[in-house]
Amino acid sequence: MRSLWIALRLTVMALAVACGEQVPAVVEVGQSAPVYSAETLDGRTISTMSLSGRVVLLNVWATWCAPCREEIPYLQRLHQTREKDGLSIVGVSVDAAGEDARISAFVKEFAMTYPVWRDPNERILTQFMAIGVPASYLIDRRGVLVWKHVGIVRETNTEFTDALEQALGDTTGSD
Repeated sequence: MRSLWIALRLTVMALAVACGEQVPAVVEVGQSAPVYSAETLDGRTISTMSLSGRVVLLNVWATWCAPCREEIPYLQRLHQTREKDGLSIVGVSVDAAGEDARISAFVKEFAMTYPVWRDPNERILTQFMAIGVPASYLIDRRGVLVWKHVGIVRETNTEFTDALEQALGDTTGSD
């Protein structure tokens, strides 16, 4: 499986070079997370830099993604219970341009109260080297990637819950 992942990374980088794109750095746990910016649903530009000093969970999803629908209720509960502890959950929709009404309806259907950013060009997938959705990235208060996952975020995933507890407990780097 590891060799398949390496081959996929090399293919993505080769395609980027062939298309004249800048090759993204490999994003690894334990390294600084790339600064990422997108637009809010109301059109404002926003960046992970604005969340400096907080623990950030970037969750990449789309309205057409069935597994995304499965994980969002847990993420909403997590937002409601852990925001006060310094956790910022950001939903990043990679739905196509012009799908704002569908995204807004999805947010309403799932009663999502955490911020949702728009990325119709799927820059986050390239920037974080993800191969699909849902994909999630946990960034500690110092901006270091402490956990990443492609697939559903589950409450029973002890790698995630342990990384989250450790990140929330470490207050170095907070304001």
